[in-house]
This record gives sequence, structure tokens and C-alpha cells, in this order.
Amino acid sequence: MVTVGPGLLSELINTFPSLRKAYEAVVSDPEVPILWELSNIMAVKRLKYNDHGPVHAHIAAGAALSIFHLLVKKGVTPSLIKDGVLNKVEHAMLVPLLAGLLHDIGNSVHRDMHERIGAVLAIPIVDRVLRNIIKDEREVLRLRQEISHAIYCTSYDVECLTIEAGSVKVGDGLDMAEGRARVPYRLGGVSIHSVSALSIKKVEIEEGVQNPTRINVYMTEMAGIFQVDEVLIPKIKTTPLRNLIEVHAIIGSEEVKSYP
Repeated sequence: MVTVGPGLLSELINTFPSLRKAYEAVVSDPEVPILWELSNIMAVKRLKYNDHGPVHAHIAAGAALSIFHLLVKKGVTPSLIKDGVLNKVEHAMLVPLLAGLLHDIGNSVHRDMHERIGAVLAIPIVDRVLRNIIKDEREVLRLRQEISHAIYCTSYDVECLTIEAGSVKVGDGLDMAEGRARVPYRLGGVSIHSVSALSIKKVEIEEGVQNPTRINVYMTEMAGIFQVDEVLIPKIKTTPLRNLIEVHAIIGSEEVKSYP
């Protein structure tokens, strides 16, 4: 069992050398920190929305990588392996890592269509990162396109076509604890969005009973159900993970709703 939060990613990237190397290349890239900063200026300062910068990027990437790693552990074949795109699971793990870290950089241009913009902005960054890790140029290009797919598919109205991309989309939706919900709500306003967001206290990922992965969402009151119903479940339903994840909403020690 792991708790979704900023520290989760650092625990996971030490599992494989390529993940650590890729992460270090991203955070030291001259472009990425500026795109994260500008994404938050656009989203938080100008639009008065919730965080879309480096903290969210790390939380989403950690959750995405955790979900993907658990699915593989439980016997789910990665789409990139199944479809013949790659032959190494370790390299397939670069998709949830890099797409998770870069999925919101399109906000640096505008909130509108930021997923599409981000998929394009990420291309030169991903090229630089992957060429430090993978020598086969064909594999670099294949991975780059899959990472772009995963970023593009974080949009609510786009269907994810891979397990890897689905892990990113769901991981994005799990950044909801302590008022960090992914429904863009205007800061300082009192609405169902803000009340519901503040009701979520903790999100956990663990092995499931009926499905390979279980997500526990702990909340202080029933208002938190809004975030699960309106953010998380719609994301899961537009991914190949729809039959691989179970979600449980919990208040105190009581399960108040479950989603098989």
C-alpha cells in the first residue's frame, strides 16, 4: 500500500536505473522548470485554478508509476509490450514517468486545449531525455509517440488506448487530497467543487481483491463523493484500466461507496 503524495515518486524511481536517469534529466532540463512555473502562473495566478505546476506533476507521475508497476506485478501485460512497440517493461515504465511529469506543461500556453498543446511541447524534451538512456533511435521515436499519446489522453474527452496512458490519466485524477482536487475550482470561492475538494484527506493505492488495483479515497464527509464521481471515475472509464481498478470511498472506518 502506498499513499499518493509528493514523496511517492522518489520512492519508485530508485527501482530501475533508467527511471532515475530519466527523472534527473527532466528536472535538470533547462525548459521543464520554466514550463512548470508558467503553467502555474497561467492556471493559479491568472485563472485562479488549483495547482498545475511541479508539485502536481510529481504527485501525478508518482501515482501513475505506482498504478502501472502494480498492474504489471499482478500479471497485466503492458500495451507497449503486447503491441510490439517495445520489448522491455523497464522502458515501458518511462511512459507513466515522463508523461506524468510533463502532462500539464500545455497550461504554460493556455488552459484551453492544454493536453493537445502539451503533447506537442513535450516532444523535444522527451527526445533529449530518452537519447540519454536509449541508444536505439527507432525505440526513442516509438517511446516519444507513446508519451505524447499519454499526455494527449489526459483530456476528459479522449479515450486512452494503452495501459501506460491509462495509468497517467488515472494518476492525474488521484491528486485530490487536502484540497488538491483536479476539478478546476476557483480559489477562494465556496462551491460544491471547493467543499468537496477540502473533504478529501488521503488517497491510497494497493492491491485489489476483485481487481488488480484498489484505490482508497478517505474523506471527512459525503461531499467528497463529488470529486470521486466527477473527476476520478470519468477518467477511469475512458481508459483500458476500467476493468482493472476498484475504488472505495471511506469516511472514518466506514466504506460509504464502492466502484467495481
